[in-house]
Amino acid sequence: MASPSPGNSITYRADAPAGSGAASDLAAAVGAAGATLTALEVVESSHRSLVVDITCNTIDAEHALRVEKVLNEVAGVAVREARDRTFDMHLGGKISVTPKVALRNSDDLSRAYTPGVARVCMAIAENPAEARRLTIKRNTVAVVSDGSAVLGLGNIGPAASLPVMEGKAALFKQFADVDAWPVVLDTQDTEEIIAIVKALAPGYGGVNLEDIAAPRCFEIERRLREELDIPVFHDDQHGTAIVTLAALTNALRLVGKKIDNVRIVVSGVGAAGSAIIALLKAQGANNIVAAGRSGAIHSGQEHPDEHRRWIAENTNSSGFEGSLKEALVGADVFIGVSAPNILDEADIAAMSPNAVVFAMANPTPEVDPAAASRHAAVVATGRSDFPNQINNVLAFPGLFRGLLDAGASDITTEMLVAAARAIADRVSPDLLSPSYIVPSVFDPLVASDVAAAVRSVAAASPASAAAKETK
Repeated sequence: MASPSPGNSITYRADAPAGSGAASDLAAAVGAAGATLTALEVVESSHRSLVVDITCNTIDAEHALRVEKVLNEVAGVAVREARDRTFDMHLGGKISVTPKVALRNSDDLSRAYTPGVARVCMAIAENPAEARRLTIKRNTVAVVSDGSAVLGLGNIGPAASLPVMEGKAALFKQFADVDAWPVVLDTQDTEEIIAIVKALAPGYGGVNLEDIAAPRCFEIERRLREELDIPVFHDDQHGTAIVTLAALTNALRLVGKKIDNVRIVVSGVGAAGSAIIALLKAQGANNIVAAGRSGAIHSGQEHPDEHRRWIAENTNSSGFEGSLKEALVGADVFIGVSAPNILDEADIAAMSPNAVVFAMANPTPEVDPAAASRHAAVVATGRSDFPNQINNVLAFPGLFRGLLDAGASDITTEMLVAAARAIADRVSPDLLSPSYIVPSVFDPLVASDVAAAVRSVAAASPASAAAKETK
């Protein structure tokens, strides 16, 4: 199932003989090695030789080495170097701080810094709420991680998580003009993380928790929401849930089924699975079976984890006790946030007619999307190289844009549902199809629509009304 990807794009600089056939020989070699040629540029030329940059997508590091070997086997060709374009993009980091004000002379400096800044400091000391108006707090989010559950890589630690957190910050800025900064913590102790985030919170308007392993992530988010006056959002939980609900809304529209009538099987009961189940139930789903490694979760089991106890008490009302594969027989919807290749084509064929399959394990889905498509009406994954990518970037930039604009102090289920509805509605009925159930992450109106939906809910909340009365 693995195929060449832009995430493994390599540029080979090679010496090649001059002549009209050089380019076609190099292109043929790339194809023969199973890579996808994306660019071929002559950097230098003379009457005897060429220097050529050959850029192609590969599968992984081993495949990239095989491509280099095949290029070197072309007559007269010698590869000078191979540059990994993904690593090149990360050199020196992906984000920076840029001043919003000009500092051209001593007058500017007197207002931006000493002595003028002292007046602004005292205004905030006298009225702490002024920090939202007079500092970066009004538009800044902390992206916090302990590196314990990074992508599908596991517990790789804070330093190794930093490229992901930088990327998250870049997406905040690109899609919603939210200033975000990575905060990676060299501790995986629940109480220490809570204390550190509380201590740094005064400088931020919101906290995005990222890649913190379950079950600690539940306690950390719950406590921080209780103890801080700014919104705290664990994206692995709620960002995934928002986009899943949006995608399912449109998939069910397409196949003519209602969420309160379908049988849904969820594989994976960690952070994402738990949040997906909670949000689906909030939208009326009442026939959900959740499965972990040992099969269906049901009330007859002992569950030391309070979140699994909640799942056992709030799903699987029929008390089904079988395996994931058995649960799928006759099911209308499969949602996977678990592990690669745990299902096969026969499992999807056993589902109901017009089934919906969301196989979101990354980078390798729970079932081969091509095989699933032969039986399911709609298939989605977490990958960008298949249709219907369920990608959190559709949710979190606009969500925080709305929260910051509203000056919200909390995140409610109504906000999450409103965000999902806004994402779903970006796909107009005339464009809705089996390969287009969620908008592109590059749709410029997604973040603004989500932000508007969140602002609307925040403005209607009792807390918002109370805040206005006290001002």
